[in-house]
Amino acid sequence: MRIYQCADYSSMSRKAASIIAAQIQLKPDCVLGLATGSTPVGAYEQLVRWYQDGELSFAEVKTANLDEYYGLAPEHDQSYRYFMQKNLFDHVDIKAENTHVPNGLAGDPEKEGAGYDHMIRALGGIDLQLLGLGHNGHIGFNEPADCYPVGTHLVDLTASTIEANKRFFASEADVPRQALTMGIGTIMNARSILLVVNGAAKADIVRAAFQGPVVPQVPASVLQLHPNVVLVGDRGALSKLDLEKTELK
Repeated sequence: MRIYQCADYSSMSRKAASIIAAQIQLKPDCVLGLATGSTPVGAYEQLVRWYQDGELSFAEVKTANLDEYYGLAPEHDQSYRYFMQKNLFDHVDIKAENTHVPNGLAGDPEKEGAGYDHMIRALGGIDLQLLGLGHNGHIGFNEPADCYPVGTHLVDLTASTIEANKRFFASEADVPRQALTMGIGTIMNARSILLVVNGAAKADIVRAAFQGPVVPQVPASVLQLHPNVVLVGDRGALSKLDLEKTELK
């Protein structure tokens, strides 16, 4: 694992964007696994600026998003499809047919999950998977559990995740209770993984995930077993890591 410690959110976002941009420049028709939430917004903004400056093109890029709230239509302003359109897709030259987000209105979630994994395999697999990190260690919406789910599946959100996400909705009652998410197996099949994290409030879970035991009760800890992971965080988020035990850049 490589770890980049950045001074603040802005520099963390630029570093993450530079890693994504390098992947695109290395392989213009790459498959990017994308994430939502507040943490990657700055990286998306930087990628959009580079596109607008003529330094980057998404014309051949294909994407597959990690997850989607179950029960929300794509045009709902809190759906993850809407988030991706607003923060990235509508502002770059990516083709609409090359962007993929799980269908939150799927009548058969099991069939939707299997089809989503098949779609990723048909694309040739994910070259670079972007991840955030939940306060309870979740990646995607893979919540703490007794085992690692493998494929894309329907998950019941924990109370802590609902609490963390209620700020985006009018009230807690409006927060969906389920989501479709890539499973741990789907995530781990990516050729490389980029995890971004910021803020001192994440310091404890960063330490548990990357310097604690690999256990499904801390889903992100499984990333210790992946051969190509880059962790980009600000000083607050990385403040409790023993950096002498890691490859710090």
